[in-house]
Amino acid sequence: MLTYHSLFLHEYKKLIQEEIVRQTEILATGNSILDYAAYKHQVGVIRGLYKAMELCEEADSAANQDK
Repeated sequence: MLTYHSLFLHEYKKLIQEEIVRQTEILATGNSILDYAAYKHQVGVIRGLYKAMELCEEADSAANQDK
């Protein structure tokens, strides 16, 4: 049985992963990347999403240690 916390974390990670895929596809097609600044912005967005995923893992680990 999933607790609310587990379910929320699972769904949140899934949404982050889907957004990473979407943003990576935008970067890969290159149609919306007009200059180097736009490229850097797009890479920064993807990097931020990976950082959010990392922080989710840290928070989950900390929450599980408290139990």
